[in-house]
Amino acid sequence: MVVRQHRSGGGARAVCALAAMGVMAAAAGCSGGGGDRAAADDRAGAGAVEAVRRAAVVLSGTGTGSASPVGNPGAESRSGAGTAKVSTSMETAAGGTRVTIRGRGTYDFRTRSGRLRVVLPQDAAGEEEHLPITELLAPGALYMMNRGAGVPEDKWVRIDTTALADGNLVTGGATDPMAAAELLRGARAVTYVGETDLAGVTVRHYRGTTDIARAARHASAPSRGALTAAAEGFRTHMVPFDAYLDEQGRLRKVRHRFTFANEGPAVEVVSTTLLYGFGVAVSVPVPAERDIYTGAIGTGEIEQGRQP
Repeated sequence: MVVRQHRSGGGARAVCALAAMGVMAAAAGCSGGGGDRAAADDRAGAGAVEAVRRAAVVLSGTGTGSASPVGNPGAESRSGAGTAKVSTSMETAAGGTRVTIRGRGTYDFRTRSGRLRVVLPQDAAGEEEHLPITELLAPGALYMMNRGAGVPEDKWVRIDTTALADGNLVTGGATDPMAAAELLRGARAVTYVGETDLAGVTVRHYRGTTDIARAARHASAPSRGALTAAAEGFRTHMVPFDAYLDEQGRLRKVRHRFTFANEGPAVEVVSTTLLYGFGVAVSVPVPAERDIYTGAIGTGEIEQGRQP
């Protein structure tokens, strides 16, 4: 698995940089939603677009997903998420083999920081075992432990996500949960599919496409740099998605389908983020400068140079 920070050939380079990616196996199915026709109409069209675009604000606790339910005036103030447990996965085909990368951890949407343990697959022959990678996510930065050849075991590698051609939407093997939500700010065509059950929680399923460039323009300041890099690095800005929101407007699950077509045949990368356990305690201490590796990194592992 490789991380490259190149501007040229952005999308395809990002895909080549990954040894493998995977999708969440337990994808929730959809059934016809309940409720009256008026409620269904309110969730479609402009209402659907607005609900999806507000996902990032609701998660950070700076906004709400809907008006307070009748008889429960305090619900609106409690609808913000703040923090959550996270499961991530990515999927693509490499060398004719469908491979996966999975991650699990916690995330604080107020500080835009989180900690993930990312598990890499074996190589194509099934012979090579990879140590799990610890990733610390922060605004504009990705810190990785057990990341590359030649890096001491007790050192972190720091990557500037605003210098990555994909803004770290896929390069790190997991989409930053806040970036996944912020990406929905660019939602254009959105359809309300219906209600379904996700791990015992009733959620509303929305399907549509989002524009990376629009998302970058409307993103919050901490997320804007990485999304702007992605908007400049992707040749195809439109990203299909499936988003699942609970009754409080909180994003519970989102699946993005990224397409890279800068070099050779188009390659699809499916990134899924699952959020649960809202309100969990999250601590993400940024590594001290003395703990960050600044030496040379083995060829084929991480390249941090830029090309014009």
